[in-house]
Amino acid sequence: MRRSLASLAGAVVLAAGGAVPAAAEEGDGSFTLRDPRITESSGLAASGRHPGVYWTHNDSEDGSRVFAVDGRTGRTVATVTLAGVGRARDVEAVSVGPDGRVYVGDIGDNFDGGWDHVWIYAFEEPEELRDATVRATQYVVRYEGGARDAESLAVHPRTGRVYIVDKRRGGDGRLFAGPERLSAQGTNLFRPVADVNVWATDAAFSPDGSQLAVRGYLEGVLLDWNGGRPKERERLSPPFQGQGESLTYSADGRLLLFGSEGEGSRVVARPAPEGASAAPPEASGGSPPSSGPSPAGGSPAGGNEGSVTLGGVAVVAALVGVWAAARRRRAA
Repeated sequence: MRRSLASLAGAVVLAAGGAVPAAAEEGDGSFTLRDPRITESSGLAASGRHPGVYWTHNDSEDGSRVFAVDGRTGRTVATVTLAGVGRARDVEAVSVGPDGRVYVGDIGDNFDGGWDHVWIYAFEEPEELRDATVRATQYVVRYEGGARDAESLAVHPRTGRVYIVDKRRGGDGRLFAGPERLSAQGTNLFRPVADVNVWATDAAFSPDGSQLAVRGYLEGVLLDWNGGRPKERERLSPPFQGQGESLTYSADGRLLLFGSEGEGSRVVARPAPEGASAAPPEASGGSPPSSGPSPAGGSPAGGNEGSVTLGGVAVVAALVGVWAAARRRRAA
């Protein structure tokens, strides 16, 4: 996704009567990605080993590498290149597991189901942050019900189970659960466990595993994990970012951070919804059911601050559709 909707969509939203929020004040947890190599930040995850550091990566055509970024300065403190894996196709997500590994989701599918399998890579989070090439484990992933596009991957912070939310333009997405433990031998089948009514671009568990936040370009949803039977708690209003692609909790669980593609893009921090804590619980997560009901409806959260007016939403949604179609044509 080399081209961004940010400038065009921003102009249209202003014309439609919406407002693009001002940049968050320094010191609130927000930061700007300073590395000119990071032009398509498509995933975001708080480090489990280095306080205040976040992992991110570019979208397709950037190979198998991730960047460790200091959340205080926005500067890259390490570039980690993955060895022992195949040529990356479309890296879309990153998450840190309770086993001390960083999980990288090469799960994008520009053909909306054209790939019969996708990959997850995992590597040990380094004790020392410096440029390095590390050996990663590659996992083959298939979905029950057939191939699909996805940009959201999250590892439960207590059970270590990996979850993927597919990307459905109509907002009728689904949450897929991997096996209890991924296997580097053979195929890992991901099964649907819950509906997620968002055109999802990223997802993240709260540090205690009690909540799963899912974002899209213009909206989001917060799910109570409910012992592995997710239930919609409330709607989220991501900041308008033109091409909002990434989401993570801060390591202490106090903040939700929203990222976007584009060189010098801003990561916007907002207070996390109440009800979660930083410490993993003694009993949450659990094994997911084989199927799950549609999440119950919830009320909007966060009011209108930093969101887009209805007219702007309609126009930007149309632009996103045009962009998505162009993206598929470029990939064909």
